[in-house]
Amino acid sequence: MTPEDAQTILRENFAPWVQALDLTVLAFDPERTQVRMPLGEHLSRVGGIVSGQALAALADTTMALATIAHAQKLKPFATTDLHTRFLRPGVGTAILCDARVVRAGRALIFAEADMTEESSGKLISTATATFYAP
Repeated sequence: MTPEDAQTILRENFAPWVQALDLTVLAFDPERTQVRMPLGEHLSRVGGIVSGQALAALADTTMALATIAHAQKLKPFATTDLHTRFLRPGVGTAILCDARVVRAGRALIFAEADMTEESSGKLISTATATFYAP
C-alpha cells in the first residue's frame, strides 16, 4: 500500500470533520505512517496555537491509518482508548504526526504517535491508543 492508497482510504472512510483537517499522508507502510496537518485559523485557539482537539484528532487518525498499514488491508478498527499528552504549544505552518503500531494481537492493536512542528522539528505532543479489530 502507498501513501496515495492511504489518502484514498482517508477520503472515502473518515468523517467529514476529519476531512476538514486537510490531512496529507506522507508515509504509509507497516513500520511507520506520517501525516501532515496544515495549521490555520480554523484550528487555532486563544493565542494562535493549535487546539488540543485538533491534535488529538490528528493523532487518532494517523494511528488508525498505521493500524491499516500494519494489517496491509482496510479493516474496521475502533478506537477503544486514546491518551494525548500536550508538551508545548503548537505553532507554525503545519504539524507532522508519526505513528507506529507497538503491538498487534488478534483483537487489540496498540499504537503510539509523536507530533512535531514541521518547521522547527520540536516535539509538541505524544499520544497512545488501543484499537479493537472486530
